[in-house]
Amino acid sequence: MMPSRCRQPVLALLLAAAFAAPAGAATAATPATATPIPHTITHEDVWLMKRVSAPVPSPDGKWAVVSVTEPAYDSKEQWSDLWLKSLTDDTPARRLTFSKGGEGGASWSPDSRQLVFTAKRDGDDATQLYRLDVAAGGEAQRLTTLTLGARLPKWSPDGKQLLFTSDIFPGNASEADVKQSAKERKERKTSARAYESFPPRYFDRWLDDKQVRLFVMDAQPGAVARDLLAGSKLAALPGFGGAQGDDGQSLDALWTPDGKAIVFAAATNRNEAASTPTITQLYSVALAGGEPQALTADEHSYHAMQFAPDGKTLFSLTEAETKGKVYDLTRLASLPWPVGKAQPAILTAGLDRSIARYALPDGGKRVYFSYEHAGLEQLHSMAYDGGALRDEPSAATGSINALRAGGKALVGVWESSINPPELVAFHGAQPKRLTDFNTARAAAIDWQAPEHFWFQAADGRRIHNMLIKPPGFDPHKKYPLFAVIHGGAAAMWRDQFVLRWNYHLLAQPGYVVLLTDYKGSTGYGEEFARAIQFDPLKGPADELNQAVDAAIKQYAFIDGDKLAAGGASYGGHLANWLQATTTRYKAIVSHAGEMDLVMQWGTSDSIHNRETNSGGPVWSDLPVWREQSPVMQAGNHDKGTGFLTPILISVGELDYRVPANNALMNFATQQRLHVPSKLLVFPDENHWILKGENSRYFYNEVHGWLAKYLK
Repeated sequence: MMPSRCRQPVLALLLAAAFAAPAGAATAATPATATPIPHTITHEDVWLMKRVSAPVPSPDGKWAVVSVTEPAYDSKEQWSDLWLKSLTDDTPARRLTFSKGGEGGASWSPDSRQLVFTAKRDGDDATQLYRLDVAAGGEAQRLTTLTLGARLPKWSPDGKQLLFTSDIFPGNASEADVKQSAKERKERKTSARAYESFPPRYFDRWLDDKQVRLFVMDAQPGAVARDLLAGSKLAALPGFGGAQGDDGQSLDALWTPDGKAIVFAAATNRNEAASTPTITQLYSVALAGGEPQALTADEHSYHAMQFAPDGKTLFSLTEAETKGKVYDLTRLASLPWPVGKAQPAILTAGLDRSIARYALPDGGKRVYFSYEHAGLEQLHSMAYDGGALRDEPSAATGSINALRAGGKALVGVWESSINPPELVAFHGAQPKRLTDFNTARAAAIDWQAPEHFWFQAADGRRIHNMLIKPPGFDPHKKYPLFAVIHGGAAAMWRDQFVLRWNYHLLAQPGYVVLLTDYKGSTGYGEEFARAIQFDPLKGPADELNQAVDAAIKQYAFIDGDKLAAGGASYGGHLANWLQATTTRYKAIVSHAGEMDLVMQWGTSDSIHNRETNSGGPVWSDLPVWREQSPVMQAGNHDKGTGFLTPILISVGELDYRVPANNALMNFATQQRLHVPSKLLVFPDENHWILKGENSRYFYNEVHGWLAKYLK
């Protein structure tokens, strides 16, 4: 492998007629020399597929840069680098960076010659900004040395400055203050944490007192970064903040077309998250600083803003945050720019689907977007001012999982359950695949695309399902059925390549896998997703049981006497409910599954939506809190109607979304009732199992548990 951060004049080389790939680095379009004999899928096949992030097209529409992770079972051996792909010819993608640390947040300069990105290098404690001259080549230059790092960089329209997100500690007015505060916290002799607002922890970490801010600096090494929100009344509000993520809070922000101000989305009621939805509104702040001005003031949340190429319209995704409702569609909104006194126009008000992502290529004045429906996510468009929706050329299967525009180019990432993610261009009669990071490995696997089918549930709803067949499938044989339940519940089974619960790897020992979108799922309209309200477990579980009946009736190769069910997160909740209320399954698998509604309300990192879903607080006299808690159905054991099925329970100790006490209560209940049960605890995992060897162990345990009771 080449030394870390070795560079060449990449753009010039790519423009040449031919070039050699770096030693040890695969290009993204290696031609196949022979058709391999398909083999049964292995964990290595799943885990070692390259992971392709959202592409970032250049403003001139000629290039796209994409981050590609080359996974390894030992995280120290994993590589994640930037690759460059021409959008004007079929030249294979070429690696831009060579660093195990990995890069992210790439952003092109307006002249399409330079990139700025975030990375941890040379002993960085936090991610910093680096600039790479793609056209001329050479080493990437570090631009920042901030104590708390920098993330989400964006170039100014004139290419002279950078906008980015960073943090401060309370009371800090300069980088020197931040450094001093960090030093004081490191030297504290107590390890206590203190909180005065909810939540104290998020997903897999305890929160600290850092405060998110927007900074601007000249796009030069050593330039001083300036806090645009310093001294503002808005940022001083106790509920001010942005979206919480793995790297802390982020403020969704972008430059105005004239480069004189910044538009951003922020909340002012984060400190009330225990009792009300967190709402993000749009603001603008002058480049010179000063008090931000509100652009919206309603009961919607706004995010993912983009300006139209002509600078005359500001687009955004938005949710209505309807009081008392458990789910609201994500819609596409627009505002004239400058905003003045105009109110946002909801362009997709007539579309009963949530917009997943959108892009604004030059020319044509159309906005392109995708939304989920029946296992797929495909491309559509409409005019800037709304009007009729138009279906755009999309693959007949699979899902778009990224969509970006640069110049007239429209690019994204497409995948299906048997086609791991690749970069694609959307133009012409069909999308065009641009890379081959995973095609050779995928072609060598014996797997089939999902089969889609519908049935009508007892309540009249039409329910969509996908069926996954095992390798070496023979329609004349009988196969056990494993009903796998998606999380959410506001989610949808998609025809996509899945790492954590890979459909085909679960089917590998010889099972048919059933994937059902029960009520509460997305992709079927707002009413369908809201139908779970006041019925958090029973109704969806009834539809899952009906889906199993429908599959057995429709497919003669399913052995109706050998059934299993399992899932993770909300899928784990439903798995626990099935184990508590029916004995039709021979085995149950529950990962990160809720066992008691009251306990989950009191220990998770999100509680308001749980109250909304159940109809009121836990101290109310609403029966749902008791009647739909799996543990409260333990009396079914003595009746012979539940708590008899052998269950495999797993959990990550760092899971604060569905805390580990749920798994412990579940295991205690099973042991108390003498039900065959096994508890797997992963001390170094969160809500998901993300480490390679842990994942391999988990799949082996699941396969072993199913084999014990189905074969």
